[in-house]
Amino acid sequence: MSNFHIRKVAVLGAGVMGAQIAAHLTNAGVKAILFDLAAKEGPKNGIVTKAIDGMLKLSPDPFAAKSKAALITPANYDENLEWLKGCDLIIEAISERMDWKKSLYEKVAPFMRADAIFASNTSGLSITELSKVFPEALRHRFCGVHFFNPPRYMKLVELIPTAATEPAVMDLLESFLTTTVGKGVIRANDTPNFVANRIGVFSIAATMHHTQAFKLAFDEVDALTGPAIGRAKSATFRTADVVGLDTLAHTFKTMDDNLPNDPWHKFYAVPPYLKAMIEKGVLGQKTKAGFFTKKGKDILTLDLAKQDYVPGTGKVADEVAAMLKIKNPAEQFAALRASSHPQAQFLWSIFRDVFHYIAVHLGSVADSARDIDFAIRWGFGWKMGPFETWQAAGWEQVAKWISEDIAAGKTMAKEPLPAWVTDGRKGVHSAEGSYSAKSGKMVPRSSLAVYQRQLFPELLLGEKGEKGATVFETDAVRMWTAKGFDDVAIVSFKTKMHAISPDVLEGLGQVIDKAEAGYKALVIWQPDGPYAVGADLKNALGALQAGQFDQFESMVARFQATSQRIKYSMIPVVSAVDGMALGGGCEFQMHSDRVVATLESYIGLVEAGVGLLPAGGGLKEMALRAALAANGGDLMPYLQNSFKRAAMGEVSTSALNAKEMGHMRWRDIIVFHRDELLYVALTTARAMAEASYRPPLAPTAFPVAGNTGIATLKMMLINMKEGGFISEHDYEVSSRIAECLCGGEVEPGSMVNEDWMLMLERKNFVALAKTEKTQQRIEFMLKNGKPLRN
Repeated sequence: MSNFHIRKVAVLGAGVMGAQIAAHLTNAGVKAILFDLAAKEGPKNGIVTKAIDGMLKLSPDPFAAKSKAALITPANYDENLEWLKGCDLIIEAISERMDWKKSLYEKVAPFMRADAIFASNTSGLSITELSKVFPEALRHRFCGVHFFNPPRYMKLVELIPTAATEPAVMDLLESFLTTTVGKGVIRANDTPNFVANRIGVFSIAATMHHTQAFKLAFDEVDALTGPAIGRAKSATFRTADVVGLDTLAHTFKTMDDNLPNDPWHKFYAVPPYLKAMIEKGVLGQKTKAGFFTKKGKDILTLDLAKQDYVPGTGKVADEVAAMLKIKNPAEQFAALRASSHPQAQFLWSIFRDVFHYIAVHLGSVADSARDIDFAIRWGFGWKMGPFETWQAAGWEQVAKWISEDIAAGKTMAKEPLPAWVTDGRKGVHSAEGSYSAKSGKMVPRSSLAVYQRQLFPELLLGEKGEKGATVFETDAVRMWTAKGFDDVAIVSFKTKMHAISPDVLEGLGQVIDKAEAGYKALVIWQPDGPYAVGADLKNALGALQAGQFDQFESMVARFQATSQRIKYSMIPVVSAVDGMALGGGCEFQMHSDRVVATLESYIGLVEAGVGLLPAGGGLKEMALRAALAANGGDLMPYLQNSFKRAAMGEVSTSALNAKEMGHMRWRDIIVFHRDELLYVALTTARAMAEASYRPPLAPTAFPVAGNTGIATLKMMLINMKEGGFISEHDYEVSSRIAECLCGGEVEPGSMVNEDWMLMLERKNFVALAKTEKTQQRIEFMLKNGKPLRN
């Protein structure tokens, strides 16, 4: 299938999942046609257009930019089935009814191209059974492709073949979903609920069972099963509310109906209290009541005994919290198992029963332990997969404890552990691969070419990864190279959240000198995100409170000089951005020759939040970009947007949105899989160098809006201040931002250079920093992690 490309995709079903899959495909630049039933009244495509309009109101936003919504083509089954002939991939995402799906397949099959791929987004129905509707030839190009909700943000996609699915189809889809759509793909066996939901839903079932057994409250369990044990903040019962209690019950029923001989079968039955809630229409977040409800600002918890909501009081007991702080996993698990505290016994029980379950079912649900651990990490938000957790806690000892509990009748099922568990192994993950119960061997990672783009892929416990070759290192920065790219230097910051401290500025200057002397290009990349959260405020506040204003101004000047050094280096400097690039981090990437950013990059000039203004060249760059965009015309339409964003401290909602805001340029590159970011940045930097790179020539002068522009922007502020929307100090900060953006109190159209603009930034930044209210804002941010409006 080397000549087959997925250019256009049809999504069948404009419900929650179908619509958002189509939205994310458009994010990725894939043409999407969204089908649903023809509306009985009004325009035939009314159901689809309503779904698209509804997505524009959702939070988190399915679209990386609102403009993407217009790129989805609405369609209906009555009028537009002929359009399917132009589609390379068709994804079905209608309700989880086998009969409905089969009926739709019969309807669309005559309109499919012979070489098109058809995939069902079912969350757990048999892919093999669904395939039987198609003619024999089409069955070879049919499989399951299970996205998780919400599709833009959830990394996991499960690919499920049938015995008839062509291997080349699976390889092509895996490559497309990985690099184009940005997903973490695992291949699942065609068993009920596949991998993530099979294990994840069992974990929820076990948690519900032991919640009752140990007589714990729902909010108490959520306090225990969230970040306290390395899982998602929504924990267990809050997750159930978000998913929908009826949806959760459906996944239980799928397992209950289709796994009659499973040793844990009786636990797949929907608990009576959950069934009663659903019958009453209490379905979780969508009905504003589930295990939790909100009353005013208070979150109330369902009390089953009282059949009413009560104020939440659940928390982790001090004794148990102390156990969870034990850093050695083996010691932590030993403490939990030995404790008589109900919370500790509860935690041991839910871990034990999940370990027991995955050991017994590994061979039937997945190719290897790797697939199970990544499925749970990516699909349920656990920091470590269940096999990893077991291995970290001491494989042999935990296996012994599980066997003892099975013998004592404490486990949810009496099934013994498989023989492979106790064959002397120390775990299921190692440098040579992950254990496959099917083959009885350790199997390596996929050899698909797409994974060669992941120079530093996400690792599991026990795996070994490359660290690169260090060239130069200080306490603040590391300069190094990656295998296969010895001619391109990489620099990474070592500060917390990659804050830009004076030591980072000094080290980065040294790195650029060394890169210019011996390398073709330089890439700024952080192995563990974010890109950079801005200046080191703690260091800055110390200098201010000590009255060391000259030292403070010198630090600002050094910051500006470093930004200019990035911009005018003799070699291309590429910023590889992932996650937050705020304040000075935003300014560094603005000065880079090229930015390569992941879609989920959140970029902004946020200094106003601490009573300061961007002074690392950010406002200078915005003014220069406005001058270039105006091309001799009116500057104000461009400056007004830049002013609003800097004054309000706006942060982009994606890399694409950052382009719309002007924080990235349209020529900058967006990648969808974060593990491919460094590869793309390095190849981009190398290509720029190979094209005989020369740094940009500094503009001798460019036009600014001057005093008239300042007055125009201040009028906006006066109205906001009089309306009570901003404080006096907000007005002061924003007025100085206006002065910097407009080039100071000069005549409109005056020609200035970069040095002049940097001087304005520096002067106004230091003036604000000397004020008591700005220092209060900085101190408040450092203490509380949120801005103070004073």
